[in-house]
Amino acid sequence: MPEGDTLSRIAVALRPYLAGRVVKAARARLPGPQVSQIVGRKIEAVDAVGKNLLIRFEGGLELRTHLGLHGSWHRYRPGETWRRPASRAALVIEVPGAVAVCFDAPVVELFEARAEPVHPVLSTLGPDLLDDDFEMAEAVRRLQDPSRADVEVGNAVLDQRAVAGIGNVFKSEILFIERVSPFAPLRTLDEATLERVLATAREQLQANARPGAAAGRTTTVDPRTGANGGWGCRRGSRRRPRGRRPPARPRSGRRRWRWPCWRTRRRD
Repeated sequence: MPEGDTLSRIAVALRPYLAGRVVKAARARLPGPQVSQIVGRKIEAVDAVGKNLLIRFEGGLELRTHLGLHGSWHRYRPGETWRRPASRAALVIEVPGAVAVCFDAPVVELFEARAEPVHPVLSTLGPDLLDDDFEMAEAVRRLQDPSRADVEVGNAVLDQRAVAGIGNVFKSEILFIERVSPFAPLRTLDEATLERVLATAREQLQANARPGAAAGRTTTVDPRTGANGGWGCRRGSRRRPRGRRPPARPRSGRRRWRWPCWRTRRRD
């Protein structure tokens, strides 16, 4: 599933072609939102919030898409052949000089911007790791909530209500880097450890979301050589630790390390 860095890069890629332009035509997969309401309106902003892409229009309307596992955004020139069948388009927005198409997204919704504070998803999101004003203390507070005391940290950091932007890839990355077992209950981790985990998550996401970042994800590298593609994963892979035994891994029981590399898949 696309994570916060991917959504941030999508927003950066679409923004120059959508923001400030008036929608000429729009259509959505049925059943779906009545996007005819945005035709004739100027696009005021294109923003990523956690794993959500928000397109804001003049007059107080807002579109939210969530890409799920298989969704993606494409941009085309008017008349250009699409790289995917039109039947897979969940949303199409046409503006002067560009066509933005969202394929295979399970969530496309249109609502009034004033409803965002009570939106069932957006209003519950935790601090966004890519937000310039990311609130570390609030994110730690949410993770330390008594209701999460027995939740494994590997699951807790995926909970967008605690902290927004982390998915399975970066969950594995940051816990590997910080030598924290994904199976450790939150009650066993002190505030300093949680702060380290979140700081590393923010650093990793920012590295991949920055303007001019290389295609794909830059994550950890082989510490022996500094080269990508180490740690027993596919040659050239930029996703490093998912097939490695985590240093703090529990020794008892037969549990599979999450998201193993295809070459190092095994049971312990």
